[in-house]
Amino acid sequence: MKRFLPYGRQDVGGEEMRRVRDVLESDWLTQGPKVPEFEAALAASCGAAHAVAVANGTMALYLAFRAAGLGPGDRFIVPPTTFVATANAGVLCGAEPVFVDIDPETLTLDPARVEAALLADPRIRAILPVHLGGRVADLPALKQLADRHGAVIIEDACHAIGTRWCDDGGAWHRVGDGSHGVMTCFSFHPVKSMTTGEGGAVTTNDPALAEKLAGLRTHGITREPSRLERQDGPWYYEMHDLGINARLTDMQAAMGLVQLQKLERLCKRRLELVQRYDRAFARVPRLRVQARPQPDGSCWHLMIVRTPERDALYRALAAQQIGSQVHYYPVHLQPYYRHRFGTGPGLCPAAETYYNEALSLPLFPTMNDADQSRVIKAVRRFFADRPEVAMTAGAAIGDGCDDGDMFHGLDGLDGHD
Repeated sequence: MKRFLPYGRQDVGGEEMRRVRDVLESDWLTQGPKVPEFEAALAASCGAAHAVAVANGTMALYLAFRAAGLGPGDRFIVPPTTFVATANAGVLCGAEPVFVDIDPETLTLDPARVEAALLADPRIRAILPVHLGGRVADLPALKQLADRHGAVIIEDACHAIGTRWCDDGGAWHRVGDGSHGVMTCFSFHPVKSMTTGEGGAVTTNDPALAEKLAGLRTHGITREPSRLERQDGPWYYEMHDLGINARLTDMQAAMGLVQLQKLERLCKRRLELVQRYDRAFARVPRLRVQARPQPDGSCWHLMIVRTPERDALYRALAAQQIGSQVHYYPVHLQPYYRHRFGTGPGLCPAAETYYNEALSLPLFPTMNDADQSRVIKAVRRFFADRPEVAMTAGAAIGDGCDDGDMFHGLDGLDGHD
């Protein structure tokens, strides 16, 4: 029986284990020296002035909303094609979501629809572009709109750590560098491009926001002498804000330091795999992929394909022990949002159509060429075997790739979010 091939898998090795063991043998498991060390390395990697490490990506989003001061009476723009945490974070602060549809090719926020929403609603104070699958949203266009309407951009980059992108002027940017968003939120869940087990972070170039974030993640408590209202002794602290425990541990930070050192290699491998998928599927009818930027410096978290045959393809892959996933059921169709905010079908037709066709195929750095060949062969055989779908010339199961031996020996293979 063939082994199960998941759609995502972490790349953690002996060096991460050694660094974590060093922390376990030290005096600090949490609130020690590794977290600030990780924050400094992350800020440098992203090109940002500050990074604040937190417990997970959801906390990164929530604390970013809090730091930006959004609350009751405010609204924020969010695409429906995202994990529920993107919208939940703002709602937990008392703000109201405005779901704006996606561009059907990039699968990120459609700037034209964002502009219409901003013109229609002066209460919108924030725009949350989601870099779906690692593809950066149209940040230059969104920033122009945000500046014109007095809104801030908080980037949901939970899929996009390590991504680089080129603007129309030829300048390269790193996700998290603060060139377009006031804050950028990351997730380090195991299935992401780098991991700390669980974990997240917010980067910013604003020192006041960084200080606010750091306070909120530790119950709103400060020991800073210049901020204390009284001086009772070295044990004394004060709570100046309503915060929460959203801290990252030193064990997680130690793992993150190693993962950051590997990130460029991990991203390069992900891009190689995506490009091989794209070449293999280029002439398969009724199958298309997410639009790629040119030039492409994305650190691809997901390999998203679209087909009207999605459900049948999912079952066919599962029968061959190949994992896949759907990202995502539109948030505005979730029962909570339908019942509380009156959203429903027809509000975001591009996102709704996308959901019915979307499937994420296996993509992770330790995936070898034989693993990928197994997936490609299964997908192409699925379409070749369907009587209503004819493969185009040059797209037979065993060719169409520039790797001469890509499909050889598959029958001998044995066989998280």
